Amino acid sequence: MRVPPTLALLFLVGLSAAASAQDRYVCADRDGLHQLRIYEIDRGNRDAFHARFQDHALPIMKRHGFTVVDMWESDTGEKLEFVYVLAWPDEATMEASWKTFLADQEWIDVKRRTAGESGQLVHESQGQPLVRVAYSPACG
Repeated sequence: MRVPPTLALLFLVGLSAAASAQDRYVCADRDGLHQLRIYEIDRGNRDAFHARFQDHALPIMKRHGFTVVDMWESDTGEKLEFVYVLAWPDEATMEASWKTFLADQEWIDVKRRTAGESGQLVHESQGQPLVRVAYSPACG
């Protein structure tokens, strides 16, 4: 089927406008993406969680190319959460690095061993990619 040139041009202009509208809020310097990670940790196993993360998870993450930007603890009284931010060059790298980290035999063994010693360390975990918006102070 042959598409008339005028219709093809309108289609391309429409795609371009949709992409521009979607990207207008994204930081122009395209500094990659960040990932927000939040773990609800068991209060009774707080020390065990931090020991596992500091002594085991961080070195294994480093080996798999993770860049940890910063880490926090949030205690609302109802929930005790460990929050951290990772920096990635792109989504494909983020996905590949998580895949290799989670399949790393050392991490599998550490997780199994520490859960067996202390019980459940993390009740719930969530992660989401973050792309800086164009009007962020960090975009200049």
